[in-house]
Amino acid sequence: MATVTSSRPYHIIIFGASGFTGQFVVEEVARCASEGLGGCLNWAVAGRSRPRLEGVLKRAAERLSMPELRTDIEIIVADVSIDESLAIMCQQGVVILNCVGPYRFYGEPVVKACIENGAHCIDICGEPQFLERMQLEYHKKALDRGVYVIGSCGFDSVPADMGILYTQQQFKGTLTAVESFLTVITGPEGGSGHDATWQSAVYGFADSSSLRQLRKRFGHKPIPVLGARVKTRGSVFFSKEIEQYTIPFMGSDPSVVKRTQRFLYEEDHRSPVQYRAYVGVGGLFSVVKLVCGGLLFWLMVKVSLGRKLLTWFPSLFSFGFFTKAGPTMKQMEDCYFSLTFFGEGFSEGQDPSQGRPNAKICTQVVGPEPGYVATPAAMVQSAITLLNELHSLPRRGGVYTPGAAFSKTNLIDRLNNHGIKFSVRSYP
Repeated sequence: MATVTSSRPYHIIIFGASGFTGQFVVEEVARCASEGLGGCLNWAVAGRSRPRLEGVLKRAAERLSMPELRTDIEIIVADVSIDESLAIMCQQGVVILNCVGPYRFYGEPVVKACIENGAHCIDICGEPQFLERMQLEYHKKALDRGVYVIGSCGFDSVPADMGILYTQQQFKGTLTAVESFLTVITGPEGGSGHDATWQSAVYGFADSSSLRQLRKRFGHKPIPVLGARVKTRGSVFFSKEIEQYTIPFMGSDPSVVKRTQRFLYEEDHRSPVQYRAYVGVGGLFSVVKLVCGGLLFWLMVKVSLGRKLLTWFPSLFSFGFFTKAGPTMKQMEDCYFSLTFFGEGFSEGQDPSQGRPNAKICTQVVGPEPGYVATPAAMVQSAITLLNELHSLPRRGGVYTPGAAFSKTNLIDRLNNHGIKFSVRSYP
């Protein structure tokens, strides 16, 4: 495990610990502190407001029945707009867990400070523009400094990225294509998301055209397509796989998985997998509501006033799903997700360059409420994996996806032990 020293006393520093997601990351780190070297994980919290951070530690102490959190956990005051404060924070930690979003506005200074001050950085970003730009602009700098910057280590996109790797591992032969279907099941009080996630979506869609220009700057050559090319399904269709209406998944999963597959093909000469991601939306009424709301959303994000209205009134424009208060504890307790992968490929002994795929596989990742239960678990286990298995990560540093960084580690086993379960299912 990466060691702490008198000048770098903390294994983990949670930056943005007083934010809505950050408070749950604090609780998850506290629960997992015994997984450190010798049963000890030294950690601290950081953010702009000492009183708010004290309040987070107080609530965590009460919820977890761990009164020592109020007195034993160090507080570091750091502001994303003050470079010196970020430098001081990064000099004290081995790994920075960055929970401050939207990352397109607040993420880059943290990445820059981590690289310059020798701290590894893990975030839970679901914004492809930010993730890919950090790779383009900071990979060589991070590699030169021996620092790992690993993005999208929450629900976006650990279940999808590691789920594809798990499916590849379980498939007896050469896996060539996978479609995934996400369903989120809520309890009697329904589901809800926090305003910060909504803001990231608003500004991400508003700037979607820049992503195409950004990708041209990489100058990537196309990776080979093995087997039949996977066809993109319609914008809305009824899925027999999950027995409900379904749309393409608009988050970071496709981008992250594609980057991982490219890296493993170029670095380890693994056969790349084609990937398409979808999410279930329910019945016909849900489809009508989605189409009307989606059309209004798309028109509004294109103009400044529309974006302002969307961010000022998230509940109104998301039909009550996104709120400034976020989900209640009861809503989170009653919610879980299921991500099912349907893959095809060539069985052992078959030449992938000849004929059509002749074998199939179905795998599944299930876990608790995605945004504020599964995300902290995935983020913290990613950090603990980095600390404990640094020797298994690629090269000596750089900017990576979860799958690229952790493909040769025990992250999947750790996730299995923390409520995010990977399994092989019978193919329907």
